[in-house]
Amino acid sequence: MTVYIDDAVHPWRGERWAHLMADTLPELHAMAAQLGIPRRAFQNRRSGAHYDVPAPLRLQAIALGAQAISRHTDRERVKAVIANARRQYQA
Repeated sequence: MTVYIDDAVHPWRGERWAHLMADTLPELHAMAAQLGIPRRAFQNRRSGAHYDVPAPLRLQAIALGAQAISRHTDRERVKAVIANARRQYQA
């Protein structure tokens, strides 16, 4: 099982942000906790369960074992990870 982090390309509040996603919600929450991201930051969205991560924290996530994925070079992998994140949405 794996935790993934995409490219930090989304501008917000003067920073670039990435999405932290995982094969399972327990893995996702565990990685967020390791990064010091509070549980209240969890994005339980129909578009996919994830955490938003600022660019500097993205590098820390990778150092902790998150797999970097890129919309530019890993399109099919990114699509599969997002599809899985969408299945994790809890209404």
